[in-house]
Amino acid sequence: MAAPDFIGHDELDSVTTHLRLAISASELHGSLCGYLSGNGRPGRRSVLEVLHLDAGGITVAPADQAVLEQLVRQSEAELADPELGFEPLLPSDDRPLTERADALVDWCRGFLGGFGLGGPEIHNRLSDEGKEILRDISSIASSSLDFGDEDEDEDALIEVHEFVRMGVMLLFTECHIPNQPANDTLH
Repeated sequence: MAAPDFIGHDELDSVTTHLRLAISASELHGSLCGYLSGNGRPGRRSVLEVLHLDAGGITVAPADQAVLEQLVRQSEAELADPELGFEPLLPSDDRPLTERADALVDWCRGFLGGFGLGGPEIHNRLSDEGKEILRDISSIASSSLDFGDEDEDEDALIEVHEFVRMGVMLLFTECHIPNQPANDTLH
């Protein structure tokens, strides 16, 4: 059972609607997770500021700000969870398959944008496996999904979701390991 202060997709969706953000709740969460995975640290800045999102001149209500602040804490904790409890924030499983699949594509697109805020030095720190995962997430983000057999499509979405989930945790871990030279030679 989720903690009482757990921010769910629907709650975040309400905030993105209130703030008239040009991105979906899933893309916002993906952007935040990409930023955090790319070694980003919000500090005292708002999540909208660090992700370069514009609320269209709307003053962020205290309740919405509280949700965004909790989302940052929740995402940091999930990404660093040694029990591998991280989950991309997507619509619930009772939502239509196409909606969930589109949300996963949006989440991946957001992740790439947020990760990119870490700059090229973060990308250069990745292992070959990490770089391959990033390329695969990029492929998912640029996908246009076709649907045929509902059971097969559901299974495929579960597999892609699990790949993204585990890949993001690997990227987070790689980017948070202190740089250690591969050998004793200084460059």
